[in-house]
Amino acid sequence: MSAANKNVIWFEDLSRGDVALVGGKNSSLGEMVQQLGSKGIDVPPGFATTSDAFRAFIKANNLNQVIAEAMEMLDAGKRTLAETGKAVRAAIVAGDWPDDIREAILQAYRELSERTGNTELSVAVRSSATAEDLPDASFAGQQETYLNVRGEAALLSTCRRCYASLFTDRAITYRKIQGFDHNQVALSIGVQLMVRSDIGGSGVMFSIDTESGFDKVVLINAAWGLGENVVQGAVTPDEYEVFKPLLDTPGLKPIVEKTCGAKEIKMIYAGAEGGETKNVPTSKAERGAYVLSDEEILNLARQAATIEKHYGQAMDMEWAKDGETGKLYIVQARPETVQSRIDVTALKSYTIKKTGKTLITGLSVGAAVRAGRVCMIEDVKDIDKFIDGSILVTSTTDPDWVPIMKRATAIITDHGGRTSHAAIVSRELGLPAIVGTGNATHVLHDQQEVTISCAGGEDGVVYEGTAEYEVHDVHLDHVPATKTRIMLNLADPSAAFRWWRLPADGVGLARMEFVVNSAVRVHPMALVHFDTLKDEEAKAEIAALTHRYDNKGDYFVETLARGLSRIAAVAYPKPVIIRMSDFKTNEYAELLGGHAFEPKEENPMIGFRGASRYYSDNYREGFALECRAIKMLREEMGFDNVVVMIPFCRSPDEADKVLAVMADNGLKRGENGLQVYVMGEIPSNVIRAAEFAERFDGFSIGSNDLTQLTLGVDRDSGELADLFSESDPAVIWMIETLVARAHEAGAKVGLCGQAPSNNPAFAKILVKAGIDTISVTPDSFVAVKTNVAEAEKN
Repeated sequence: MSAANKNVIWFEDLSRGDVALVGGKNSSLGEMVQQLGSKGIDVPPGFATTSDAFRAFIKANNLNQVIAEAMEMLDAGKRTLAETGKAVRAAIVAGDWPDDIREAILQAYRELSERTGNTELSVAVRSSATAEDLPDASFAGQQETYLNVRGEAALLSTCRRCYASLFTDRAITYRKIQGFDHNQVALSIGVQLMVRSDIGGSGVMFSIDTESGFDKVVLINAAWGLGENVVQGAVTPDEYEVFKPLLDTPGLKPIVEKTCGAKEIKMIYAGAEGGETKNVPTSKAERGAYVLSDEEILNLARQAATIEKHYGQAMDMEWAKDGETGKLYIVQARPETVQSRIDVTALKSYTIKKTGKTLITGLSVGAAVRAGRVCMIEDVKDIDKFIDGSILVTSTTDPDWVPIMKRATAIITDHGGRTSHAAIVSRELGLPAIVGTGNATHVLHDQQEVTISCAGGEDGVVYEGTAEYEVHDVHLDHVPATKTRIMLNLADPSAAFRWWRLPADGVGLARMEFVVNSAVRVHPMALVHFDTLKDEEAKAEIAALTHRYDNKGDYFVETLARGLSRIAAVAYPKPVIIRMSDFKTNEYAELLGGHAFEPKEENPMIGFRGASRYYSDNYREGFALECRAIKMLREEMGFDNVVVMIPFCRSPDEADKVLAVMADNGLKRGENGLQVYVMGEIPSNVIRAAEFAERFDGFSIGSNDLTQLTLGVDRDSGELADLFSESDPAVIWMIETLVARAHEAGAKVGLCGQAPSNNPAFAKILVKAGIDTISVTPDSFVAVKTNVAEAEKN
């Protein structure tokens, strides 16, 4: 090894086995350049200084003794952490470069300039510690990165600052916590072509879902400008998720989430001299636009999948888009260190019971609930005021905050996305957090009692006071096998990924109206007839929600399809039965613009609902949007495991009308493998089961409505609660008869009502009746599965 390459090595000459030589970050960059360049992974060219060069620099400047004495004084309590770090950093920055190291760095910089055709090339200078990015410890963010460094003098000065950053307060603290000897950790410096993301965009991506560990999606966060704001959580970024199994199927766009973040600021170059950056406000147009196009989202997701496959494990990556060329680069890749260490045999489920009023909302991190007292800390210099066990509330965090984050019971921030520093550290510490609230530091106050709930999926909620909640343990290590297929009832797309580890046979009921209510929020007819709306307040709100869409109906179609796709993805390729909208008229009316299109009924429960709406002139255009969403879901996104189900279909004649309208809108039973089910929830569905079976592929029994209409009991009446029983002999007769008649006609039958979830013993009745599938809530899955296994033995 020559003196030059003892000190400097080009990325293409490195591999992931070179962690001891150039640290985790640089060895990974080298691995990708060397092994994945031919597979579509673009890494900006560059080189790395070696750990030998670091040690030689330290030795030449007699710094080992300075460091050792400083750490001894810190351990003895003779110096504070801040004093210790400052003294060591100052000594390193004042050091002189040994001639051979200095020349090796400058020669490589000149060659990189020649390779890229740039004089005085602008580079990114990144720290890469030899103990970072290991599978069981993440040193990411502990050392510094410097962007837009230009010129030889600036490069040498910045490299010394990189060395000094090995002894920031946070880095010293982190090593002590992890048990690493300060003298055993060396630093490599990566010098890399600076991608012009200052005029493009950048962000972070994971090859799994960071909250649930769902391993079939890629999560991408994106913001305008340089990437530091996304990493540190200074902005609320765009968020995209892509379903990996369908990525390589030609013509499909399996983007299951696409959320436009606020992107309040962007980081750009501070001046022509280089080395400095600044944050500026984004324009209104930038805040309202997506950073990446669909094709760019899919491109990045494919790169993430390629990297994950090569490394054989879940990965955490940073990317940048060059604003001049439009090219997408991977600038960092390291192992994911949180979900990979979670116990997969046990799940905790939290159920919120009674709460105070909602104070703020944001993105949830960690599926838990915590109650406690707020401790507001707005500046890192005040962290000594933090009270142990409090809920930390602040604007944003960076690695300097880690010492008090470890002492918190939960964390709330104004800014940041699911890949921000606050989110990542909260996951590592096992703390629930709500990030990107926008206004937590303005709404909450010191000493306030609040409850933080991350149990409802992607949306986290902070409630006033101490809420009542329950904690359930779901153990997956001894789930018995059953002949009867046990499926899930899933309503909330944002929480669907949480249950991917359950060995379910698919999703037996996904309620379309839940997604319409929570994500779309607008009555479909108000979109079709937007120009005629008289309610100006609703009209303004609808205009704001749909501002990216020339055709307002497209907003409904795309938002609904993406929401449902998360449920379809969690079970793929197993069947997912999506029930078309089954709002009652009073519920439809509460959607934005809905009052203008809904009649007032005395008894909406048995009124204008379900199938009767779909072919009616009063809703046919709205149902067409529902059909378009299903068509997009199945044919454009690729989720052909989706089965459509028609609710509250009173007669075979009504079934014929609905199927005809569906066919007119591109959903023809039997085409492209489309199956159509009908809810078995009206006595006529049982009485005329053979005729319904000629028109549908299967039945799904809704035990609530079937009980209500068989016994003549309003299921919502408190006065009649004692009379409402799914175990009543008349209801059992209905179920047994429907199963028998459907089977005679060759149709399948499942039950998706609440009964077996509330009373797992009810499952035994269903097994005896010969039911094909039972669909239950996730928290009762193991109990029902166990009861079914026992019933099948008898």
